[in-house]
Amino acid sequence: MGRLRYFLLGAYFGLVLTKSQVISWYKIRNMFYFREPDLYLIIGSAVLVGALSVRLIKRYHPRTFQGEPLSIPGKQLTRGTVLGGFLFGLGWFTTGTCPGPIYAQIGAGEAWALFTLAGALMGAYLYARLRPWIG
Repeated sequence: MGRLRYFLLGAYFGLVLTKSQVISWYKIRNMFYFREPDLYLIIGSAVLVGALSVRLIKRYHPRTFQGEPLSIPGKQLTRGTVLGGFLFGLGWFTTGTCPGPIYAQIGAGEAWALFTLAGALMGAYLYARLRPWIG
């Protein structure tokens, strides 16, 4: 049952992304041209939920399912953060997806999403290799 619940949660998340059309390349592209304001509401609600979650975690110090303390270490703003944010946005604009919905796109039968996945994996690899130089 351990991994099955994560699989089911992931499948449900993919279903929500698909039904809300967040994985649509055309909708994402139109969002960047300010033609899809509803996607900004979805992103804003995700930011709100994330901010609230971080605040609750820092306040109540919950534990993981394995009983380990859950903490969120602080991060400094570096040039690598700015460069990474720019590259992330450029990739999002070009491919019409960020890393989370890639799997939903693949599950929906969007074959070109395999190229996006390959690019995301290459970006993660390059980040790991270049991290000492970019800060």
